[in-house]
Amino acid sequence: MQLLTLNNGIKIPQLGFGVYQIPPRLTKKAVAEAIQCGYRLIDTAMYYSNEVEVGQAIRESGIKREEFYVTTKVFGARDRTDAKYRIESCLQKLDIGYIDLLLIHWPSGNNVALWQEMEEYVHKGLLKSIGLSNFYQEDLEKILKVATIKPVVNQIECHVYRQKEETQQRFESKGMIVEAWSPLACGKHNIFKDPVLKSIGEKYNKSNAQVALRYLIQRGIIVIAKSTHKERMEENKNVFDFQLTDEEMSKIKTLDTGKSLFGWCDGN
Repeated sequence: MQLLTLNNGIKIPQLGFGVYQIPPRLTKKAVAEAIQCGYRLIDTAMYYSNEVEVGQAIRESGIKREEFYVTTKVFGARDRTDAKYRIESCLQKLDIGYIDLLLIHWPSGNNVALWQEMEEYVHKGLLKSIGLSNFYQEDLEKILKVATIKPVVNQIECHVYRQKEETQQRFESKGMIVEAWSPLACGKHNIFKDPVLKSIGEKYNKSNAQVALRYLIQRGIIVIAKSTHKERMEENKNVFDFQLTDEEMSKIKTLDTGKSLFGWCDGN
């Protein structure tokens, strides 16, 4: 698996497995299958209500803890005490010793207090890295103003129909890597039959999904893909054995609509 280096020197797999909207009763099996396929970056959240099952799958995998990179997310803390409670809840539910990356899921509540408490847990060694998700403009600047530990990533909606190139450049200038949620646009815009992606994929014997993921990967973006079907997990992972040309990258760039497919603010 290809790795990227975060601003704190820690390496992260560029392709991960996400569990958003996977019911808890199916999560353990899905994560176990993803691990069998070779995924080591697993992305969950307090909001998903399946952290327990993610932790179970990792503990029962028979693979050393340090080989995994586990991300979860918190939101909406009222103050430092509430922030501590939320972080402890994530640690207890996952039950894997430490969390590789904790994100503030979206701007809500007292984000500054939550960030400051997250920094304390980095110093304790219970969080290895911390970052943001869905933070733009004023909300982002408020965190950067008080941060003594830089956010390593900002996880945002990013796919071929919402490419966010200028946003990526701005985040990277502040030391953050873009991490893409919904990199396959949840199947919207008929992405799996898109003629531009299809024509490119035929050259490499790759699917539309693989071309769409490869496009983001070549831009240096971390990609979080999700499926409950093992064959799709395998397909999504097999994107490191071909390289899109500059011309093909330019063709895919024309698909950008500049708009969210899920109603998120189009902040820069």
